[in-house]
Amino acid sequence: MIKTIINAWKIADLRKKMIYTLFILFLFRLGCAIPVPFVNILAENGLGTNGGGTFLDYLSMMTGDAFSYGRLFALGVTPYINASIILQLLAVAIPALEKLSHDEDGRKKMATITRYVTIGLAVMQGVAYYVYLWSQGNMLTTDASGNAYTGFGAFFQGLVIVSCLTAGSALVMWLGEQINDKGIGNGISLILFAGIVSRLPTIIYQLLVIPFQKGSWYHLVSAIAIISLVLMLAYIVWMDGAERRIPVQYAKRVVGRKMYGGQNSNIPIKVNMSGVLPVIFASSILSLPPTIQMFVANKIDETTGWGKFWDTFFSWFKSDNWVYGIIYFLLIIFFAYFYASIQYNPVEMANNLAKNSGMIPGIRSGKPTAEYIAKVISKIVLLGALMLSVVALYPILFSQVTTALDFQDLNLNIGGTSLIILVGVALETVQQIESQMMMRHYKGFLD
Repeated sequence: MIKTIINAWKIADLRKKMIYTLFILFLFRLGCAIPVPFVNILAENGLGTNGGGTFLDYLSMMTGDAFSYGRLFALGVTPYINASIILQLLAVAIPALEKLSHDEDGRKKMATITRYVTIGLAVMQGVAYYVYLWSQGNMLTTDASGNAYTGFGAFFQGLVIVSCLTAGSALVMWLGEQINDKGIGNGISLILFAGIVSRLPTIIYQLLVIPFQKGSWYHLVSAIAIISLVLMLAYIVWMDGAERRIPVQYAKRVVGRKMYGGQNSNIPIKVNMSGVLPVIFASSILSLPPTIQMFVANKIDETTGWGKFWDTFFSWFKSDNWVYGIIYFLLIIFFAYFYASIQYNPVEMANNLAKNSGMIPGIRSGKPTAEYIAKVISKIVLLGALMLSVVALYPILFSQVTTALDFQDLNLNIGGTSLIILVGVALETVQQIESQMMMRHYKGFLD
């Protein structure tokens, strides 16, 4: 990977694209440091960094802590990702949207619709963020003259905050598109990558500096954490490249004076076909109860029967509870099957094989082929979901073990979602660099 980047740097055109991409990422990190007017977060650790598994923790991770401290890019690319996922799901149910995704002009219209939906979701999330700040007392209550914000002043205050957050989200979306047009790699993925990487100094401090302050046992636990983290990264790389290949044989056919077909091929199906989406969906759903608890905690009377019930119910959704781990595991498997059912259509795959005179050895064409492909995909999805669960549950298990052994200072401030995004984006970007290098070194048929 490092050799590929060094070789790409020697090519002037690619060097300009790499510098442009780094400049856009610098602008993103600069926006993560610009505060939103009227926000006054006094807590030392900001918002959503208490490790309680809330949606605020998830947003803080996705935005590189910009959400925790009320910065301009506090919403990050979350509205754009949500808009893209919503439109993908709607395209399955709405024929008009599905038709748009089949031609170039239609894809441009889909991109425009995605932008509008992104702005709408950003406004909604901005209002929710403002309401939460107001309920938690993280707003400026008086102006420079000491006058309290009431009436129109309070309304103007909220309008400015929501407008800034919406504009920040739109600007992040625009920065990602600029990387797609003039840089290297997927813009949205690289912005996510930059936000997660910004947390690495904190992790390095926990693993390398704190052990010298605490004692010898911390050195042992830190060494185990570093080794397990490296092994986990290697495991993700291996999982990302694993695939099941269904053999396909094409019959010979004569068209005019030429003979086509007769060769053997395969249908590659990735083991982790749904990527990080099952983990993101599962994390989002499990983070909703703790997030609701943050708004209603002061209104629950724990001395009553219903109060005790709700207190027990909310405790199930804390990341250190075994119920949370079981539900997390089951949701990952469910969403892996759900996304695979959208991504792969065994009947359509079988029909395409039949149209091209192809067949799976030992399987008849038509319905038997579709059933065989569906059976193979079902097994692969289960295996991929189990492998994905290992990555998702590892940071939670590590945090529980270190807390139980009184080593909570070494809790890794990074989740399974972050690890998969880091590895996936890095591999995807390097592949794009290699493909562009190959295009520039291709001599052509005239040489």
